[in-house]
Amino acid sequence: MAFKRFVTLTLASGFGIGYAPIIPGTAGSLAAAILHFMLPLEEPAWILIITAAFVAGIWSGTLVEREYGKDPPLVVIDEFVGQWLTFSFLPMDLLTLTGGFLLFRIFDISKPFPVNRAQRLKGGLGIMLDDVIAAVYAHASLRLILLIIS
Repeated sequence: MAFKRFVTLTLASGFGIGYAPIIPGTAGSLAAAILHFMLPLEEPAWILIITAAFVAGIWSGTLVEREYGKDPPLVVIDEFVGQWLTFSFLPMDLLTLTGGFLLFRIFDISKPFPVNRAQRLKGGLGIMLDDVIAAVYAHASLRLILLIIS
């Protein structure tokens, strides 16, 4: 049981990043953005990683929420998934990195409709889904910005 709890907390916290003393969500997003920038993987590999992290986030988020309450700050695997989705199918350079990071944080924090509704879902699905929707907004906005300035 102790091992299962360790694995659950390790996954949910983004390998410990969620324990940052201040702004753990932003710390998780920043770590995810840097990791994406530094790992030159092809899109199919990223889609597999994102899918696996999404499923792991539902599982671990549900278990952690039972112990710590609704959407606890230490859960940042959702930021990883959201940040990586924001960058999907876009050229990865410093502009994309910076713009995608900022846009995702704006939509994740401000929670426009239906992001705010998705967060109300119980368990790991609610934890993960609001960040996925925020990522769709961030991706679309970033894609439009890149199109306008190119």
